[in-house]
Amino acid sequence: MPASTEDLIRALYEAPPDGFVAGRAAAIAEAKQAGDTETARRLAALRKPTVAAWLVNLLALRRPELIDELVELSTALRSAQRGLQGEQLRELSTQRRQVVSALVNAAQRLAIEDDPGLRSAKLPMAEVESTLTAALAEPDIAEQVRSGRLVKAATYAGFGEVPRPRLRLVTAEPEEQEAEREDEEEAARGYQEDAGEAERGRPSALEERKRRAAEKARQERAERRRDLKRRLTTARSTEAKTRTRLERAEAAERDAAHAVDEIEEQLAELERQRIVAQAEVSRRKLARRSAERDASAARREVGDVEAALEDLDAEEPEQ
Repeated sequence: MPASTEDLIRALYEAPPDGFVAGRAAAIAEAKQAGDTETARRLAALRKPTVAAWLVNLLALRRPELIDELVELSTALRSAQRGLQGEQLRELSTQRRQVVSALVNAAQRLAIEDDPGLRSAKLPMAEVESTLTAALAEPDIAEQVRSGRLVKAATYAGFGEVPRPRLRLVTAEPEEQEAEREDEEEAARGYQEDAGEAERGRPSALEERKRRAAEKARQERAERRRDLKRRLTTARSTEAKTRTRLERAEAAERDAAHAVDEIEEQLAELERQRIVAQAEVSRRKLARRSAERDASAARREVGDVEAALEDLDAEEPEQ
């Protein structure tokens, strides 16, 4: 893909989502006009990001070093969890909260720098936090975040090699931090107990939690699918109605344009007739003036003849 197209895609995902569809359409039209069908196809496959995804994309595109730090931390967390290293887990948990908090704040600042009007808007920062939290737990999500082309927020469902520590954006008091450390150690002990249950051939509590989480996720997907199908039906109905209105409006516009064309043709014909009539008036005017001159000459001739007759009569002798 040419560098210019990559720059265009970056610009689409870096700009606020409300202009994404129009920008993509303009880029596709330009590519088609240039005969670049491959680029047009790639652009058409791009999907509009949610506001939360856009905020994460801003981080990835403008502050990639922060995302790199997040990825490095996620690797260290997974290593510590596999080794059940309590002290290291506590240190990484503190670092985790600091990194996520810094990233959330950075995303908000970048958005406000682009549009100061967003300062008073309610941005979905909780979804940004959940996405960054999911990136800490799942390498695939981390790579999606790093790409800068995220289209929707992500969440962590709780599956993995070991129980993950709770990830949330708060500044804990010392007592709360101690409680969190106890929870993490309890989670590690639970994992060891689950492993023992698995070795004895009985379903572990972790497996049961996974099963319940999977069932819950399945139900949520089914409900989401039903909701999307309802929305799709409504959207298709609305689209059909608006398409009919558009077709009628286009037909009315064509009829009005035809009427204007006919009137302009009539005006042109009337103008032609006016020019012909004016020429005829001019010709008639010349004929009138010629007739006036002839009539004047004739009147003078009559006067001259009458005067001559009067003179002749006056010269005859009386009888």
